[in-house]
Amino acid sequence: MPVMDMNVEVKTPDGTCDAALIHPTTGTHPAVLIWSDVFGLRPALREMGKRLAGEGYVVLVPNPYYRTTKAPVVEDPSKFNFQTDMQKLAPHRAGINTAGAVERDATAYVAFLDAQKATNRAKKVGTQGYCMGGPLIMKTAAALPDRVGAAASFHGGGLVTNNPDSPHLLIPKMKARLLIAIAANDDMTSPEAKTKLREACDAAKVPAEIEVYAGALHGWCMPDMPVQNGMPIYNRPEAEKAWARLLALYKTALA
Repeated sequence: MPVMDMNVEVKTPDGTCDAALIHPTTGTHPAVLIWSDVFGLRPALREMGKRLAGEGYVVLVPNPYYRTTKAPVVEDPSKFNFQTDMQKLAPHRAGINTAGAVERDATAYVAFLDAQKATNRAKKVGTQGYCMGGPLIMKTAAALPDRVGAAASFHGGGLVTNNPDSPHLLIPKMKARLLIAIAANDDMTSPEAKTKLREACDAAKVPAEIEVYAGALHGWCMPDMPVQNGMPIYNRPEAEKAWARLLALYKTALA
């Protein structure tokens, strides 16, 4: 369906966030908050938002680094060098990594979505996140349990840690249905993570689909990823499989 794509500003307790708001041109629809990977809001994320909006959703894609800079921080990740360039993102990541920052942001973003005429507030809100966005969907679902009905993590980093603030420990606070899509190389590094996630979901009676995508590398859902060690990170067949799972989740959980 036809969509409107616009730049917006969202007031948060910590400042003003620049973001993309995309929604169908007619009707009212469930709202979705997209948390980006480490590269932030950029053309590829905007295209993802347009695709999702075309399925009948009101989509907000915020700049996660608004505390320090406007988007895009990295416009073309295909030219990014993980060995030499990651340190450049550290000052920007610091703001969103402070205690309570994600919860404050998520509350402001969902309130902004709920204020849109295109949003059907009778429907639950969905949230999806990629790489560093994986833990952020967990924090969002836990902070707004009565509003968030679905939360999806794709190649999320650090969903299970040994720290007392590990994202998986937030699962008992959630009422959302979860979709956790795990990269094969992430599973190889931390094979116990999927088991701990499943145990936490079962104990809290949180419905969850947890799957390792065989052959898919960390970052496989993003078409603008660089080649790493001579291998393309983006995996279109597995990305389309993940997208289909996401749409099925939203169709079920955002009713």
